[in-house]
Amino acid sequence: MSTGTLYIVAAPSGAGKTSLVKSLVETTPEVVVSVSHTTRPPRPGERDGVHYHFVSSATFEAMQAEGAFLEHAQVFGNRYGTSRAVVLAQLAAGLDVILEIDWQGARQVRALLPSSTTIFILPPSREALRQRLAGRGQDSPETIERRMAAALSELSHYAEFDYLVINDRFSAALEALRAIVIANRQRREAQLERQRGLLGTLLS
Repeated sequence: MSTGTLYIVAAPSGAGKTSLVKSLVETTPEVVVSVSHTTRPPRPGERDGVHYHFVSSATFEAMQAEGAFLEHAQVFGNRYGTSRAVVLAQLAAGLDVILEIDWQGARQVRALLPSSTTIFILPPSREALRQRLAGRGQDSPETIERRMAAALSELSHYAEFDYLVINDRFSAALEALRAIVIANRQRREAQLERQRGLLGTLLS
């Protein structure tokens, strides 16, 4: 069985990353999203084990001390981490795995797994980004300003990623993501594993 590809998808808050990744997984076979651990409380509608593994700070710190995380970061006062064992098992099973993490986590993962493919989602404009952050209707003006400042800081790290996808029209951005996945599956190294039998027959 061929080994899957690890994708790191990052974006500033409000760029539409989560919706794009969700649609990509729903429309592309053998692509899964890694479910992160976090110390933040669940938001309305979120389910443990589906959206995140919600754990206490003590549990998170114990896992971190054991080296259980492929990457971990602190964002807005909450801790987030990706299970090393789960991701490696999914890749070994031939699945393409997506990590939805920030640039801090992306740096950590690239240091451990340099063959990872990194993608950064961009908003079409600063105005659109602000409108999307304000349009959630869940945050105060102060929180929106804080998230806007954090988003601009996150944007400054775009050059560290392999691919840039602009989320202006959702359907076009989704097709761009899917094209990256499909193209990677045709790379020689991946095809040598998947098509070993065919190549042997053709060249015998």
